[in-house]
Amino acid sequence: MEHEGPIVGVGAVVMREDNHLLMVRRGKEPAKGLWSLPGGRLEHGEYIAGAVAREVKEETGLEVEVGRLAGIFEVPGDQHYVILDFIAEVEGRPEPRAGQDADEARWVAFDDIEKLECTPRLVETLTAWSVLASAGEESD
Repeated sequence: MEHEGPIVGVGAVVMREDNHLLMVRRGKEPAKGLWSLPGGRLEHGEYIAGAVAREVKEETGLEVEVGRLAGIFEVPGDQHYVILDFIAEVEGRPEPRAGQDADEARWVAFDDIEKLECTPRLVETLTAWSVLASAGEESD
């Protein structure tokens, strides 16, 4: 019998010191073609931090150290997702390459994120979590 409860997902908020965020354009549903944080489903028996690191590696080729919880993002609907997003760090300034489940992976300047076609509420959520400056605090 199929489990009918929410699906637990994980994501990574990976930032560089020069105000760039690691982002992927999703290659599969849900949200195919939209830009988002690297991430995916937590697999049965997997530790959360391990899932975050695995998803980043699969989608961008980068290895990260997983840190604190940035926030929880919920997507109710026909398929209910509860997504735990974590701050993660990458050593140096490696260039990402799109991998499994991603059509494209790249560093995006904070100021350019709103110009991308992102998953619903991504910009608002990152702003609420103080990852991005709020609309009233835009830089010159």
